[in-house]
Amino acid sequence: MAMQLPNREKAYIPISKLKDYLLSETHSVGKSKAKFLRSVGFNDTNTHLLKQGLINIAHSQDIKETILSSHGVKYIIDGLLQTAAGESVKMRTVWIIDRDQGCPRFVTAYPI
Repeated sequence: MAMQLPNREKAYIPISKLKDYLLSETHSVGKSKAKFLRSVGFNDTNTHLLKQGLINIAHSQDIKETILSSHGVKYIIDGLLQTAAGESVKMRTVWIIDRDQGCPRFVTAYPI
């Protein structure tokens, strides 16, 4: 049975996660993601489009996988991200609901 992200209407993405990680060309882990995201039109001037696109995936798509961790429960959700150039790319997003929290927090995203 398909399941959606719990409290998905409260899903959030800290802006630093976008600017200092997903779009950072110098972050040790994020730079390969930044190269891809920048190649499809995302940059520091339109982070709101990236944020909204990732939130849309959390709001509209079913959970593909659930992973229990020491911090809480991680949810893997795949979906189409509308790019700044008006195209769609298939992305895997990861969200976590920390043990002491109720709101899903964005962890990462990458193309699939």
